[in-house]
Amino acid sequence: MAKTVLVIDDDPTQRRLLQAAVEKAGFACRTAPDGEAGIALASDPKDGIDVVLLDLTMPGMSGMDTLERLASKRQDLPVIMLTATSGIDTIVQSMRRGAVDFIVKPANPERVVVSIRNALKMQSLSGEVKRLARKAEGGMAFEDMIAQAPPMRQVLRLAERAATSDIPVLILGESGVGKEVVARCIQGASGRAGKPFVTVNCGAIPENLVESILFGHEKGAFTGAVTKSLGKFVEADGGTLFLDEVGELPLDAQVKLLRALQEGEVDAVGSRRPTKVDVRIISATNRDLAQQVKEGTFREDLFYRLNVYPVDMPSLRERREDIPALVDHFITRFNASEGAKVSGATDDTLKLLYSYDWPGNVRQLENAVFRAVVLCEGDMLRPQDFPQISGQMPDVASLPEAPAMPSAAPIAPEGVVGIAPSSEGEGPISIKDENGELRALQDIERDILQYAIDFYDGHMSEVSRRLGIGRSTLYRKVREYDLEVRAEREAS
Repeated sequence: MAKTVLVIDDDPTQRRLLQAAVEKAGFACRTAPDGEAGIALASDPKDGIDVVLLDLTMPGMSGMDTLERLASKRQDLPVIMLTATSGIDTIVQSMRRGAVDFIVKPANPERVVVSIRNALKMQSLSGEVKRLARKAEGGMAFEDMIAQAPPMRQVLRLAERAATSDIPVLILGESGVGKEVVARCIQGASGRAGKPFVTVNCGAIPENLVESILFGHEKGAFTGAVTKSLGKFVEADGGTLFLDEVGELPLDAQVKLLRALQEGEVDAVGSRRPTKVDVRIISATNRDLAQQVKEGTFREDLFYRLNVYPVDMPSLRERREDIPALVDHFITRFNASEGAKVSGATDDTLKLLYSYDWPGNVRQLENAVFRAVVLCEGDMLRPQDFPQISGQMPDVASLPEAPAMPSAAPIAPEGVVGIAPSSEGEGPISIKDENGELRALQDIERDILQYAIDFYDGHMSEVSRRLGIGRSTLYRKVREYDLEVRAEREAS
């Protein structure tokens, strides 16, 4: 998906020239005649603005004031200043207030495009650093997930509810669907955010070391125990312990795990007394644990202890609508980590990736895009950059079109949401009063917002997404109209 550039300039001729240069370079472009209109377009990240070209001298709100307002609303949004003067004081002042570059008018189109690309590259690097920092600090949020497909929206709803308590969660799904990502987001949205998040791959631990790794051991407890080990439970004290592939645990370890969950304490190998721990358990598996219980390879009591709150992750082929957004996300990440300059994927490439079955799910897609970005010789990923996939698929021309990635809905004045009434003016929201006259726009908007909040059970992220307005605008309207926001109903 092409990045979107916002041009804020009071001169219509300059706006047209800059728009032509930006679009010729392959970017999408939106324009605003003044600072107020530009702030309204750029202030919410969900509105899809990636870079701003901002004129310094404008009537009304100046470029400097606009820059300050934008920086207060979206610190991650790169702003490139445009001016007819090149005084050093002006340049220094604009850079101190957050501008990433400075271009003197008349702007050379090539200079503008180079500046935009540099700004996007820096934004990608900064975004990747912040993402890794959030992951390391246990602060990942549900906003970090790409989950626009209907099956994933249900996963998010369940996960968001799970984050409000310490209930044990069992995440089910095929290998590579992103179970650990959901677990990290539950941790980041819970009261344990910022606390330890310890991952244990139960299938990768040697059977004779499972007990030691999970619960720890004392020095000299067995041959080779030359130092004391705390164990994963103690390491995760106060935070979350993620037991990946929990179905791989041997039966002996399952017994001790059950006791640790029930009593809230662990017995280290060779220790004389148990250690109290406060750990939230999130487990995951790609196996059918109920079937393993029937076969006698998984304890029934442990199954019921872990399976208190199951979350079923869909495979990638069940959420194909997310593939374009996932591809764009991976391209951005690998551009930052590998120093590549891939701007996106062609329509034929997205058709190919959308139609493929993806037995390895999101992990396979990630690795395929990684390889393609490294080997790509142009600006766009093409079908030939995915030889292992294209060789298994029919001719691209015969494949169905991939859906476009969700983009920001057009913003109505002051965040007003429009509706298409029936000829009789009937429906959940009436646009006419008892006398048959049109109601005030403000009253209609209030009713629409209240209806949407009730319809989606107070799930404000969903209301914002469905109505096409930013969450900040939505919450402002809720305060203005004194709307009732009730808690989301429990799943039936």
